[in-house]
Amino acid sequence: MRYLLIGVFFSLCSVLISMILWGMEKIYLVSGTIGCIFIVISMIFSGSMASGDRMRANFATESIENRDERNKITINSLYIALPNLIVAVLFYYFSK
Repeated sequence: MRYLLIGVFFSLCSVLISMILWGMEKIYLVSGTIGCIFIVISMIFSGSMASGDRMRANFATESIENRDERNKITINSLYIALPNLIVAVLFYYFSK
C-alpha cells in the first residue's frame, strides 16, 4: 500500500510540474515517462528480458531470500508505475 501511495504522489507531482511547464495539452508526458521507467525497472528485476537459458541459470544459482527480494522489488515498482500510467492514459484520453 505504501508503494501505491508513492506512485500517487509521483503522479500528482508530475501533473503539477507539467501544468506549470507546458499547460494542459502535454500533461500526460511526465506521468507517462515515470510510469514507463518503473515498468522497465520491473521488467529488469523480474528477469523477463533474459533468455530461457539465462533464466534457468539465475533460478538455479540464487537463494530463496534473493529471489523473494527480487520479486518484492518487481511488485513494488509495478505499484509505483500503475497510478502514473493510469493518470497518463486518462489525461491523454480526455485531452484529445
